[in-house]
Amino acid sequence: MNFDIDTYYKDLTEAKEVILAYKGSITSDFINKSLEEVEHKLLDSKEIVKIRKKVYNVLVESLQNLYHHVDDLPETIENIDPKFGVVVIAMDEEGFKINTGNFISSNKIKYLKDKIDKINSLSKDELKDMYKFILNHQKLSAKGGGGLGLVDIARKTNNKINYSFFPISDDYFFFDFEIYINN
Repeated sequence: MNFDIDTYYKDLTEAKEVILAYKGSITSDFINKSLEEVEHKLLDSKEIVKIRKKVYNVLVESLQNLYHHVDDLPETIENIDPKFGVVVIAMDEEGFKINTGNFISSNKIKYLKDKIDKINSLSKDELKDMYKFILNHQKLSAKGGGGLGLVDIARKTNNKINYSFFPISDDYFFFDFEIYINN
């Protein structure tokens, strides 16, 4: 297939003020270190407190999603860590962009696409209602989530969630998840 992880990563990290850029195994250690690093960089920035908190909270949710939902790759895909993911946080004059990316099996695409499209179609009030409904009615999944993460991200950013699926093989795709947080 034509997707190249190095080109994807290079495109995300060029011509922007990059706060964090990482590609490799997504571990709890990585998440803790990344959150600490970003928190320090945000504190040193001139951003207002409300924006810093929003960026940090959305990053926490994005990293948790990445950690809990990355798929192990088959042995046919070589030279990639089993829990491989990409995280890039960049800032420009309009705000912050958080990109995460990971490999997923093709059988998860329809569910994920339908869920994000549904969230993207909702108004601010409808997102609030959906959040409350999930909070009060959902059970925790086997991976520890109740389905709140994507809804919470959409609520906090007041922006649509951008995403793409890049084919890797017949059974695997690379999922790019992109969130904007306006100043």
